[in-house]
Amino acid sequence: MKKGIFHLVTGTALALALSVSTASAQKKYDTGASDTEIKIGQTNPFSGPASSYDTIGKTQAAYIKMINDQGGVNGRKINLIQYDDAYSPPKAVEQVRKLVESDEVLLTFQILGTPSNAAVQKYLNTKKVPQLFAATGASKFTDPKNFPWTMGFNPNYFVEGRIYGQYILKEHPGREDRHPLPERRLRQGSARSDLEGRSRHEEVLRVHGEVLS
Repeated sequence: MKKGIFHLVTGTALALALSVSTASAQKKYDTGASDTEIKIGQTNPFSGPASSYDTIGKTQAAYIKMINDQGGVNGRKINLIQYDDAYSPPKAVEQVRKLVESDEVLLTFQILGTPSNAAVQKYLNTKKVPQLFAATGASKFTDPKNFPWTMGFNPNYFVEGRIYGQYILKEHPGREDRHPLPERRLRQGSARSDLEGRSRHEEVLRVHGEVLS
């Protein structure tokens, strides 16, 4: 898991540096990029029902600090701005708007969870701010035709489920209804958290019609 996070952050930093370096010949940069800094934004559930995932954001921040301490990327420091969204879509909307309109980040990086990403997807695409490596496997985050500024990170849930199903059928024939994976997830409460997240997101859409149209 840690290696995956490190490779993700390193790959992101290199991609950003290359894109900024290409632009440097003309001395033209998008908002959030300069000769000395690459500014990226992130919301994470540092509190709330999914706060156990806060270690992901903390690890990414620590790794980016290490990169900066070693000189940054092509002379540019990565300025990672993080806010707590409490795994709440309305809070995610508030914080992402702050990142885009006040902090003026170049992109958002690995916002965590389907509800939070869904709440800000249309807004970020309208603003043409990259929603990079959205930490969710929902199919709507791999839809470049309608949301070209969004790139998902997790495997698509449908594909992931099919892989699990094929493995269970092959390795545990006749035990499909007693496989330990779903039982373990239920014990850990992740299934309950997923349902609660979906319910909150559905309520936001019902009350507000459409978040950030």
